[in-house]
Amino acid sequence: MEFDSWPGETPAADVVRMRAGLAGLQDADAAVARAQAVRIRHLAALADVATDQVARIASRDSREREMPVRSLAAEVAFATHVHDMTAQRDLGEAQTLVTKFAATVTALENARISRRHVDVILETGLPIVDDEVRMAWEETVLDYAARQAPGRTKAYARQLAEAVNPEGMADRHARAVDGRGVSVIDLDDGMALLQLRLPAAVAYGIRDRLQRQARAIRDAANAERARRAEDAGVGDDAAEQPVVDDTRTLVQIGADVAADMLLSGTPALDPTSGEQLPGGLGAIQAQVQIVVPVLTLLGQTDAGASLHGQIPIDPETARHLAGAAPGWDRVLCHPITGTVLEVDRYTPGTDQRRYLRARDQHCRGFGCRQPAHRCQLDHNHEHHDGGPTALTNLAHFCTRHHTLKTETEWTVRQLRDGTVEFTSPLGKSYTDEPPPRVMFVPDPDPPPF
Repeated sequence: MEFDSWPGETPAADVVRMRAGLAGLQDADAAVARAQAVRIRHLAALADVATDQVARIASRDSREREMPVRSLAAEVAFATHVHDMTAQRDLGEAQTLVTKFAATVTALENARISRRHVDVILETGLPIVDDEVRMAWEETVLDYAARQAPGRTKAYARQLAEAVNPEGMADRHARAVDGRGVSVIDLDDGMALLQLRLPAAVAYGIRDRLQRQARAIRDAANAERARRAEDAGVGDDAAEQPVVDDTRTLVQIGADVAADMLLSGTPALDPTSGEQLPGGLGAIQAQVQIVVPVLTLLGQTDAGASLHGQIPIDPETARHLAGAAPGWDRVLCHPITGTVLEVDRYTPGTDQRRYLRARDQHCRGFGCRQPAHRCQLDHNHEHHDGGPTALTNLAHFCTRHHTLKTETEWTVRQLRDGTVEFTSPLGKSYTDEPPPRVMFVPDPDPPPF
């Protein structure tokens, strides 16, 4: 075997190329950092407009005072193709950065740090309520961040913030507890991540209990397996007993136990039991809407099943849930576009809602994925202004977007094909088309290879 150079020695030509590539990468990163700083300043300037509008509102009603911010967030969302809640968060973060972390924005503008560093500084420094203390902390962290990766910067910044923050841990924890909640993040391959934001002691207690329950289940399975193996040596009849074969890992068992308790368990404290809710909270069952092509249901293909018409799920789960479904709706779709045309039961009222739920699938607010069964049916042309209760004048909106449409200058009208057209206070128009259904038809012909 021959080498142009010794193994492990980088050829001179490769060194030149690597240096050029690294220099180009650094220049690109610097340009990105400067552009992100400019973006932050533009968002902050927009947020200032909404803040000024709120200041001019005499009413103290919190929802009314929030409308200018929501309206602006919707305008930004349509213009940048994001959810309006994402836009509202970006507006708020930008305004906070410019007003409370000005040195950090300048450092990003000078390409001393990256946007990931900015996020770390914002997250760890925001709990420091004293402006002078926070500014001194910020300068120290920026010097460190300019030399270190975001991960190390976060650990250093959090430790330093804890040391200098004049506000006690008890007060900060009490405020943080107000942010507890439950959320779901969609993953690939029909999976999802269920998140619980809880006090740390409660969260670790839950995990410990699940782990100990999982070990008990595994130990019981192992003991049963050993007993049956011992019995198998006694006689032929014992050998015919079914074998316990639980091959799940402890992590998998813990996840299954948690799912079982959350879906079928009853809370220890139940203020609803009695006449208000017969059976109490334990009587409330989980409800999901499954969309499954008839060919998948019949087992002729394994594609197209989805949760709420938008989250793919595996066909076995879809068939299992279909077997116990309390109700069915047949959905007829356009063979080319996949747009819902009608359902098999169509009369005003309940069946009308069935049709619209099948057509819309989720909130029609731009970028919103709130499932239709959690939304409100809105008269696009207001009913009190003569708008008919007709399919061509009804669409699903979540509470947030329904409120935006009724309490701000945003207007909505529906086109003949079900497309919803939004017009903003700036006079710009945006459209949201009915979500298509993806349909799969098995191909009986063998592949051409």
